[in-house]
Amino acid sequence: MMNNIHFFSAGESIKDKAAHAKIGIRGQRAMELASIGLPILPGFIIDSEVVSDLEKTDLQADLKSAMAKIEKIIGKKFGDPANPMLVKIVISPNMVIVNYPTLHNFGLCHKNLAAFNTYVGENFGHHEMQFLMKGTLEIEAKIAELEKRSKDSKAIQDAIKELNKELHQDLDGQARAKSIARLQSLMPKGFFNDPYTQLEIALKRIARMFKLDEIDDSDTALLIQPMVYGNYGKDSASGQFYTRDIVTGEKRLTGSFYQESFNEIGANKKDINSIQPAYMKLLENVAKKIEDHFKEIRSVRFTIENKRLWLIDQLAVMNKSTQSDIQLLLDLYARKVVDREHVIRQIKPNQLSELLHPVIDLSSVKSFKSIPGGIPGAPGAAIGKVYFHTEALLDAHKIAQQMGEDTRFILCMPATFAEDVKAIEVATGVLSCEGGYSAHASVVARQYGKVSLVNTGMRIKEKSAVIGSVVVKEGEYITLNVPYYGDPAIYLGKASLIEPNPESSGLLQFIDLVEQSMPTFHVRANGDTPRDATLARAFGAHGIGLCRTEHMFFDEKRINVFREMVISDTVAERRKALDKLKPMQRSDFYKLFKIMEGYEVCIRLLDAPLHEFLPHNPDEMSKFMAYLDKDSDKDLSLSEVRARCEALSEFNPMLGHRGCRIAVSYPEIYEMQVRAIFEAVYALKSEGIKVQPEIMIPIIMNDVELKLIVYGKKIEGSSIKGLTEIEQEVREKLGVRSVPYKIGTMIELPVAALGAGEIAKYAEFFSFGTNDLTQTTIGLSRDDFNSFMPDYTQFDLLEGNPFKYLNTYVKELIATAVRRGKMTRPGLVKGLCGEHGAVPENIKFCMQAGLDYVSCSAYSVPIAKLAVARINMGLES
Repeated sequence: MMNNIHFFSAGESIKDKAAHAKIGIRGQRAMELASIGLPILPGFIIDSEVVSDLEKTDLQADLKSAMAKIEKIIGKKFGDPANPMLVKIVISPNMVIVNYPTLHNFGLCHKNLAAFNTYVGENFGHHEMQFLMKGTLEIEAKIAELEKRSKDSKAIQDAIKELNKELHQDLDGQARAKSIARLQSLMPKGFFNDPYTQLEIALKRIARMFKLDEIDDSDTALLIQPMVYGNYGKDSASGQFYTRDIVTGEKRLTGSFYQESFNEIGANKKDINSIQPAYMKLLENVAKKIEDHFKEIRSVRFTIENKRLWLIDQLAVMNKSTQSDIQLLLDLYARKVVDREHVIRQIKPNQLSELLHPVIDLSSVKSFKSIPGGIPGAPGAAIGKVYFHTEALLDAHKIAQQMGEDTRFILCMPATFAEDVKAIEVATGVLSCEGGYSAHASVVARQYGKVSLVNTGMRIKEKSAVIGSVVVKEGEYITLNVPYYGDPAIYLGKASLIEPNPESSGLLQFIDLVEQSMPTFHVRANGDTPRDATLARAFGAHGIGLCRTEHMFFDEKRINVFREMVISDTVAERRKALDKLKPMQRSDFYKLFKIMEGYEVCIRLLDAPLHEFLPHNPDEMSKFMAYLDKDSDKDLSLSEVRARCEALSEFNPMLGHRGCRIAVSYPEIYEMQVRAIFEAVYALKSEGIKVQPEIMIPIIMNDVELKLIVYGKKIEGSSIKGLTEIEQEVREKLGVRSVPYKIGTMIELPVAALGAGEIAKYAEFFSFGTNDLTQTTIGLSRDDFNSFMPDYTQFDLLEGNPFKYLNTYVKELIATAVRRGKMTRPGLVKGLCGEHGAVPENIKFCMQAGLDYVSCSAYSVPIAKLAVARINMGLES
């Protein structure tokens, strides 16, 4: 049988693959640790080829031969009456399908118990003998059950219950000795006579159990290893540690040890870093070898017995952070243990969300009342006082700043609109009750790195919100918890947060590696402010794919000027207001272009319906009237202003007077924006800064519409100046050479997708606005569909959330537009700038459809970049 007994120790293991297949999972794990030279306890494995024959085999000679090798390394002898070495038996199947008993302390007999007690104490010694009996009786109980010896089975089960109870009680050694004497008649005959007889009996009874249970014993091995004890004298200890910090990823052991203690029960816990330097050096070496071998953070259990350190076990860690994973992988990559592909393979795109947003410290909310559920709009955690109106929140924020008080606020509204962006920017989070992932509040929150949660059960009444039986009043603190994985919740009170740090977390270094695996398809960012652009560049964005210029006008210094322009009656009045706005727009574009030097910046000209900019509540109207009285030459009464505002309202503004349609009616608006763009471009050119402007025309229906905006048109009594003519005027006035620029359109209507071949005659690029394209293709409002979406989900009427995952027919329209557009203009640049652009499944489609880039919020750029790299490597299905 010696050919079927496989010895292992630090540096000694079997190499034969055929033999590996016969030693089971636990045996393979032991061999693996032995192969990398860790201070693993030596042992031997009886492989599955002979386990079934153990009942009729004389084992003692083989056991003594194998045990002699262990004894030589350990320094103790099995069966020694003075200082006995004990062993454990580990059942090692090839599949983890059965929970087997823990079988420890074999070799402990009546004749050596007293000697064992001199090292560990009488109480512990008898405790270990009870533990030995419990494990053995569990095998006997299973055999009795299978042999249908119900009387014996009941007696054994009662004994097991008694032993289990006593093992967890604080008994003295004498009480334990009495229990052993009382129950030992249930043990196999001769069990306590001799250590080798005891071990042989145990192995044969295990083999008997396998046969009776009809378990495939040809697939199960038995592993025998010595026991070591952390309470075996003053130079002994036990402990557990992680190979590095599982939260920060710092290359420093974290864990604890227990001096002169078998385990943590009743022991004085000490930080692992306070262990004696000689042991610390050994443990750090163990940690390095384990990380280099397994290429991941591991949890390690060890025992020091009489100054000798032994590795007991190591396991994968389930509760580690993404940051710790990345720090480990970067360390392994720097030391050339792994390659770049391995680093990228180990991190999934959505894991990066953990490094981009604050996360809640769950220990800080244990006593808080919580309201679970809701639709995640933007991940992270946010704390703040609740306010129910934009102006109220902005006023509270200003007062808090002046008084040096807490400036954290959460905007709580049924839904948000363009005029609420300024409050979202100031707030830490948004809580709404209409819409979902693609609602305005969620989209803007993701852009600004804020937290967004939609709770459709919430009802807002004046200055309070009612969610179920809970009432939240204005000024009260709440905490929004919107994890990327797991269910969102609202906590009533102030939690503690763990803030992200992209630099120290290793995220930026990780992104640099990812960049090397995405040579052609790129990721841009949606951004309207210098802050957006700076963040996007830090996260590796290849330019700006969508600058929403309408957001720029909601600044408190601009909004009333813009409102003045909107309610103007004549072109002259509108131009007067636009002249005030142009320097502001020029400054905006100058900053964006400068930050994005060398990369494309795609500026979408005004898209939002004009009525969205008008006052929506008495407070806003009051401030607008004050502006008109002080800073405008308009002499209008409140009723006249209200009448003009009402005249601009629309029944269906999404499909109404917006985008290029405004430019047809009021061409001076786009003219101002284009002049501001090129004045900024040529100012930067004079400074030697490379600028790559792209001008995007929104909501185009057909080619003649786009042709009008790009090249202009003169008819009797009227004319519209084209964008190319405006650029030429700016350039000639400044006396400079032209800078290459592109004019393109956003494809967000099915008619535009189908007419892409004609539109491409005048468009140098297409940017697919999939939020509106989805709405107009499938006829669902992204702000309203969540009210009935659960019913559709219940009956499988839609494939997931169409505002997160691209709908099949939306994909077909995109593919059609790409194909037809390229037939007209082979060099056509194609991108996607909807919120779909950060979802890996959508990105894969975009790459397959022939797009050149996706654009998403700055905080989603790392996620999208990693998805692209993994798709290039064939890792994303």
